[in-house]
Amino acid sequence: MPRAGLTPATVVREAAVLADEVGHDRLTLAALAARLGVALPSLYKHVRGVDALHQKLAVLATTEIADVLTSAAAGRAGDDALRAVATAYRAYARRHPGRYPATQRAPDPADPEHLAAAERAVDAIFAILRGYGIDGDAAVDATRMFRATVHGFVTLEAAGGFGLPRDVDRSFDRMIDGLDLAYRGWRSR
Repeated sequence: MPRAGLTPATVVREAAVLADEVGHDRLTLAALAARLGVALPSLYKHVRGVDALHQKLAVLATTEIADVLTSAAAGRAGDDALRAVATAYRAYARRHPGRYPATQRAPDPADPEHLAAAERAVDAIFAILRGYGIDGDAAVDATRMFRATVHGFVTLEAAGGFGLPRDVDRSFDRMIDGLDLAYRGWRSR
């Protein structure tokens, strides 16, 4: 018998918490069922399978990071906006190490909620780039540059990949300085 009060939304929220505790790659239906105190087959009343669970987690995490980025960008422009959004992105990845990887999943074209969340996240970056005079196709390139740069940094940081004896926060600041410089000198091609 399913646990009283268990809903698809509850299942996904608990999956997000579990992913943060054990890691995205270790999130399984069996582990989630144990956490929720239900038999594994009971989960299928709320989620179609592990792939569907990961898709729903991607929607949740992308919605969260879109909120974080949008809030960080609000009322800011130029270097201030760039730094605030990059810092918020990094903080989200640190705070949610298990759900952060789900934000990297490309939106499912059949999932309007996922598409909308991803669009809001990208729009936060596009807004910053407009302040640098970057728009249209150039904004797509510049957004990919932002994502690759900041994602690379937070992924290496999470894996303990920065072993050299220099303050990592200082390196992060220099990286944002580099992005700012690149965006200031951006020329459309």
